Parts: sequence; C-alpha cells; structure tokens
Amino acid sequence: MAGIHRIDAVTLTTADMAASMGFYTALGLHISFGGPESDFTTMSASTDGPHINLIRVAAPNDVATGWGRTIIHVDDVDALHDQMVAAGWPPDAPPSDASWGERYFPIHDPAGHDLSIARPLASD
Repeated sequence: MAGIHRIDAVTLTTADMAASMGFYTALGLHISFGGPESDFTTMSASTDGPHINLIRVAAPNDVATGWGRTIIHVDDVDALHDQMVAAGWPPDAPPSDASWGERYFPIHDPAGHDLSIARPLASD
C-alpha cells in the first residue's frame, strides 16, 4: 500500500492578497507563482515545497469555512516569533512548551486562518 509521504500544499482563502502575501513573506516564504494582483498565488519554503496557496475571494464569507489549524514546523520557534513581532505581525501568544511535545506559538494570518508555528521538543 502506498502511504502519504507529505502534504505538499495547503490552500487558504483571502480577501486581501497583498496583506496575506506580506504575512507569509514575513514567515520566510517566497512567491513562486502569482502576486498581489493575482487571484491565485503560491508561497513556498523552497522549490519542492512545502507550499501555501492563497486564493482570492470577494469577501471572507464567500466560501464555506470550518475551523482548522495549519501547523508549520520550523528550526527556531523563538527566533521566528521575534521576527514576526519585528515585522508587525504580532502572534496570539508567546512561545511555550506544550504538553503534547512541541514548542509553539499561535498566530493568525490577515484572513483569520489559525496557524501554529512549532518544533518538536527533544525527547529525553
């Protein structure tokens, strides 16, 4: 049986493409397709992913939505937290160690999508 190797991309809606692109650029992603005037933009960590796709909607309520969270693993949670604060994108809370074994901080993008920036804690 073939298994899932990885999730390559997550597609998120946005009514403000430029603001969303600014947020994900501050996280460290770059534009690999589209742009601020495009209806569809791909932001990437590297040429082979992972990718966050942004699709423009007229208003946030133009599509059916449900609650969910995208978890992004990084090398240094605290450094990225400080980077986002310096870039003007304040997280919802400071980094902390979670009982499930990750150091993380929660943050919302300009369209209200819930993200968790995390790294696994070293096991003893």
